[in-house]
Amino acid sequence: MLTGKQKRFLRSEAHHLQPIFQVGKGGVNDHLIRHIEEALEARELIKVNILNNNDDDRYEVAAELAERSGAELVQVIGKTIVLYKESRENKQIELPE
Repeated sequence: MLTGKQKRFLRSEAHHLQPIFQVGKGGVNDHLIRHIEEALEARELIKVNILNNNDDDRYEVAAELAERSGAELVQVIGKTIVLYKESRENKQIELPE
């Protein structure tokens, strides 16, 4: 579980990132989850965009993505979701205590 201080730090780190995945009208599926897990292992911090043709609640989509990929939900802002998961092999981000 991330503390408030850690979430603030990760939000500032994610500010300049571009979303690398999009959730469309198909919603969240196993294929998307597998790609998100691979990206989190490589990058630790990613953004996911929810397209306008997706009718699901953005907070439910964010919670499902975080739960199924084993990541921490950092932020939902507009239709953008920020996810963090500590990498086993390429640890790059050092979280504050």
